[in-house]
Amino acid sequence: MKKSILLLCLLILSSAVLTAQKPVVSVLGDSYSTYEGKVWPKWNKAWYKIDKTDATDVSAPEQTWWGLLTAEDAPYTLGVNNSFSGSTISFTGYHGNDYSDRSFINRMYGLGNPDIILIFGGTNDAWAGVPMGEYKDSGFTRADLFNYRPALTYLVKGLRELYPDAHIYFMLNNELGDNVSDSSKEICSRYGIGFIALSDIEKQAGHPTIAGMKSIANQMRAALDPIHVSKK
Repeated sequence: MKKSILLLCLLILSSAVLTAQKPVVSVLGDSYSTYEGKVWPKWNKAWYKIDKTDATDVSAPEQTWWGLLTAEDAPYTLGVNNSFSGSTISFTGYHGNDYSDRSFINRMYGLGNPDIILIFGGTNDAWAGVPMGEYKDSGFTRADLFNYRPALTYLVKGLRELYPDAHIYFMLNNELGDNVSDSSKEICSRYGIGFIALSDIEKQAGHPTIAGMKSIANQMRAALDPIHVSKK
């Protein structure tokens, strides 16, 4: 009896150690990374919802790309998912409206204590036709941050300072056009941010389906696993 109890305790302890060793992933995203009730803060607007299966076939958080990436049998665990539907990296939103309150810049402070930060943005900047602005490395004014290039630079520099021990990656949606795509790649290169250009994403209503989510998760595993998953 004592041996059985001891064995059970060892198994529980081993499981806890393995879980604790999983790299913690935090997400800074837009609608592609939302799910109702699963984003933080809880008032962040979500696009994916339980009752919204007429928009796509995604009907559970476990079907999202980040849900698949941090599933129980996956090598990563979810930290904070700070995603907001319709948000832009810059302060400029749709129809030229001020989106500073929901921007990636203003949300970069709430990501917990992650080992890995995944920025999945730029989609709404592209769709809203946000002005690109000039490349700028310092001396940012508030007016600068209404432009994509200085805003993304400000974001990645800020994340570097806030989370010096975290590995940071920028995930680029496909079909965004050259301005956002090329600018994102250039800025990530300048500041040593991992850059993952996604492809082959099945979408409905402009958003990933279950198949699209699986494609994103598989591409992220292919990029992250060789670096962050132990070969032991």
